[in-house]
Amino acid sequence: MISKNEHRSLNDKFQYKFNDPKILSRALTHRSHSSENYERLEFLGDAVLDMVLSEALYKHFPELEEGRLSRMRAHLVNQKALAEIARGIELDKHLILGKGERTTGKNRDSILSDSLEALIGGVYIDGGFEKVQAIILKLFDAMILEINPDDLFQDSKSGLQEALQKNNMELPRYNLIKTEGEQHDQMFEVECIVSSINLVTNGIGKNLKYAEQQAAEKALEIILNHDD
Repeated sequence: MISKNEHRSLNDKFQYKFNDPKILSRALTHRSHSSENYERLEFLGDAVLDMVLSEALYKHFPELEEGRLSRMRAHLVNQKALAEIARGIELDKHLILGKGERTTGKNRDSILSDSLEALIGGVYIDGGFEKVQAIILKLFDAMILEINPDDLFQDSKSGLQEALQKNNMELPRYNLIKTEGEQHDQMFEVECIVSSINLVTNGIGKNLKYAEQQAAEKALEIILNHDD
């Protein structure tokens, strides 16, 4: 359990006061410390976060199709973005970690992002949907307003990497399959491989970069559609 002063400090930063302090303590407890940890709350928080942000993006970008909305959501909830929000509310100062994680765990993006999702799940259990929705929108409002759809979707390779990191999957590999044509007018075929889910997509272009982007675009759409 964390102290009353620590509860109060985090409540002030997060702008929510837990009715049940035990839920807050569990949301902050890593599995390295106890079997009664935040993993179940993280599972719930991940779903709540996707729901709230999906609705927010749907309303904020009425002209965008489903595929782009999915990619924008993936951009908002990737591990790095969640970790930065966690640091912004000083969540790292309140994590309850086992001895082996205390030195570096508080600075690790994976732990910070997971604990933020657990905290969101905890608010949902403790205070209900309207409370957690208000908190999520406040935390992510600036990020949503800063998104430029045109800039975001020029780089499918980055989008794919973000989606894989969010799901704790290994990063993709790109292999050149073949090159055709004269040197001044060549076509390149590239495959994108995500080994952890046996996913292979192909891309074709007049340079390697374009072919890789095309392959990454196909892989990203498959992954995002599968998540939905």
